[in-house]
Amino acid sequence: MDRGLAIVLTLIAGGLVALQPPANASLAKHVGNLQATLVSLLISLAIITVLLALSGGFSGLSGITEFRPEHVLGGVAGAAIVFVSIIAVGPLGAGGVAAATVSTQLIGSALLDRFGVLDLERVGLSATRVTGIALLVLGTVLVTSR
Repeated sequence: MDRGLAIVLTLIAGGLVALQPPANASLAKHVGNLQATLVSLLISLAIITVLLALSGGFSGLSGITEFRPEHVLGGVAGAAIVFVSIIAVGPLGAGGVAAATVSTQLIGSALLDRFGVLDLERVGLSATRVTGIALLVLGTVLVTSR
């Protein structure tokens, strides 16, 4: 995929993700926190199923025989972020949830890059990267201190 297109798609997805905690928390008021998590993830599953059906991509699932324990982490992370954002959006607000999520994603991702975890290309922790992380953490503190 072209780098420019990747940036645009990521920005669009990020905008949609900003809607996720308040939309799911609103649903949770009617059905409960875990139940809203389930509904949200079922909607995600339905969308991906339709996209796979339209693209003829189900054949790629034959590679599931190569499934390893670390492949579970994506699903665990998805369930965790949906559930935690539902219960955290009230006290933190949508901006606070986004700030805390992005901050910890960046810290974790920078460490994964540094050590080349899960076959990632190793990327060092330069002074510039550490400064960016520190500024994001500071921003998170400012955004979450109502």
